Amino acid sequence: MKKLRTFLSLNWKIKKLLFESYLYLGWARILKIIPFSKVAPSLGIQMEETTFALNSTNKEVLSNVSQTIHIVSRYTFWESQCLVKAIAAMKMLERRRIESTLYLGTAKDEKGKLVAHAWLRSGSFYLTGFEGMDKFTVVSKFAKTSELKGANNE
Repeated sequence: MKKLRTFLSLNWKIKKLLFESYLYLGWARILKIIPFSKVAPSLGIQMEETTFALNSTNKEVLSNVSQTIHIVSRYTFWESQCLVKAIAAMKMLERRRIESTLYLGTAKDEKGKLVAHAWLRSGSFYLTGFEGMDKFTVVSKFAKTSELKGANNE
């Protein structure tokens, strides 16, 4: 009940962003079911990166998207781990014409088993998956540029 009261007390912009995060997390989870080779082209230009320069006008948006993705992912009834969060955040930034790069990495856990991880960066700001990303070797990356987004709309 306390969480509901907290939610109701939020301003409409934050409520809208939380709802949008929920929808994109659901969409990203559906994409995870589809073979990755079919999903990959929608993630951007493979093996390219966007700039590391942070556009200061985007800083608040990046922070808000990151926070809402992390908050909402705890309340979905489906699995919303690193790849789902990264794709959802990427799509939210794409909608706002903000560039981002999605990274896919692999590593071996303490038992020697291969594990995978995904994270998302825009400028110098890491939105998702920044926890432990330094332990992973990047095996693929996808750059979603604002120019690419514009080209897709035309």
